[in-house]
Amino acid sequence: MNTSSTRVLLSETVIAEKVRELGGRITEDYRGRAPVLIGVLKGSFVFVADLVRAIELPLTVEFLGTQSYGDTTESSGVVRITLDLARPIEGKDVLIVEDIVDTGLTSRYLFEYIENRRPASVKLCALLHKPSRTLVPVQIDYLGFTIPDEFVVGYGLDAAQKYRNLKDLRVLET
Repeated sequence: MNTSSTRVLLSETVIAEKVRELGGRITEDYRGRAPVLIGVLKGSFVFVADLVRAIELPLTVEFLGTQSYGDTTESSGVVRITLDLARPIEGKDVLIVEDIVDTGLTSRYLFEYIENRRPASVKLCALLHKPSRTLVPVQIDYLGFTIPDEFVVGYGLDAAQKYRNLKDLRVLET
């Protein structure tokens, strides 16, 4: 894959260390419980895979598909559910796992969507946050990295479905 139009923002090693740290915090905070991690597709799938292996608890994993970007680098502001949960979450401790919190619109929508299913609790874990793009503030309970307002790819994140397989996070130079 041609990566000449990208530059490394976060290395594979730095990401792995942060994921282990987040997994440890989640393990401590949910001790004695069996959380349901809901990965927000498609961008979070790599993060979810690494995160669940860093959590030392009985847990289950569900996925929820959303779309707000399409094949562009700007959010449309409209969130669509493209894949719904396969199992009920009523009465369960839910941890939404996002790749990136950008405007906050998707996260806010997901909180409302999940809350309507009456879980015992809902928290948010995000690998990345771009506070400069926030339109709707959301509470991120577990945060990997705060990044500048640059379009990032790799580690599951894409640009028009490309670059997801990069092991590190890179800035896409335009």
